[in-house]
Amino acid sequence: MNRRFILLVLSAALGLGVLQVQSQQPGNSGRGGQAPPTTDAYANNPDAGTIKFPLAAAAGKDSGAITNAAPGAVNQSIIDEKTWKYGHAFDRPPNAKIWNPVKLKLMRGEKVTGGTVSSSSDPSTYCAMANAGYDFIWMEMQHSPRDWENVAKMWQACPHAKAVPGVRVAYADEREIQHAMDEGALVIVVPTVRTVEEGKAGRDWTYFPPLGKRSLGAGQAYSTDFWGNVPGGYRNTINDNVVLIEMIETVGGAAQAREIAAIPGVDAVFAASSDLGNFSGYKQGDPDYERLINVVHDAALAAGKRLCGPFAWRDRPDFTCFQAGTETAAIARGVAAELGDLKDTQGKPEVGPYAPKK
Repeated sequence: MNRRFILLVLSAALGLGVLQVQSQQPGNSGRGGQAPPTTDAYANNPDAGTIKFPLAAAAGKDSGAITNAAPGAVNQSIIDEKTWKYGHAFDRPPNAKIWNPVKLKLMRGEKVTGGTVSSSSDPSTYCAMANAGYDFIWMEMQHSPRDWENVAKMWQACPHAKAVPGVRVAYADEREIQHAMDEGALVIVVPTVRTVEEGKAGRDWTYFPPLGKRSLGAGQAYSTDFWGNVPGGYRNTINDNVVLIEMIETVGGAAQAREIAAIPGVDAVFAASSDLGNFSGYKQGDPDYERLINVVHDAALAAGKRLCGPFAWRDRPDFTCFQAGTETAAIARGVAAELGDLKDTQGKPEVGPYAPKK
């Protein structure tokens, strides 16, 4: 019995040792090889229990902080978000340079292309598109059945591909946009912006305070595999690097296009070729349709913002930002270019499923 007991104790100790070693191995510490977040305030504090809180409210006593400022506080009046003087803890460093290549090209007025990944959830397909030569990848989340876990895995497969990760979210919504940003998006496209209020909502969830209302998350965007090591730090520089494009797709949106384009934080407005037809009842070339496109054009110029549209409009005046075709269309074009006159020259047996239909 004693020998068996000793063996059990040794086995248990060995098992604990193996688990401890495994927990210290790269790849077992959360995404990007970083330690997972913890709610234990003393997890990395060798002096647990010794932290002092000199400005904390006295135990069991109302401090009156809603109206009374702490000594040395900048904000001395009653707490009010409208009058709050924002602090400088998250200011970007002086002379910080832009690290998002899409933002850089937009600022220079150069032409920017986005390749569309519409239906695939396969990381290898995404990476092939992201390294094919586009400036950013337009992940379709407005009309796709995918969820954010699919998108996150595709972006994880090649976070620093030639094309930066971008996405068209479903709508101007806190959940949609913050999922996109926390998972690593550097380009946000907001569809069917009908009003200034919707345009501001798209801005609010894209940007951290003070420009927006995005909360501080813990997604893969913060990891060293993505943007954790960018010059100046992610939190302090992402507001200067993210690209926000808002789509004008309805008659109502066109009516407020100037106000939408003028919203601080909106980098570009997109004249939606298909849906401006869908919502107006006219097609490209019709005077009423062309008027709507020109309204969006004028709004971008008036606000000093960039003007986006389909890739077919790359030579249309003042358009510098374009959505290209989907991954399936790109495959078809690539095969056609590769095969030339050998494309669609399959044999035609007289019988069987490949026989010509009668």
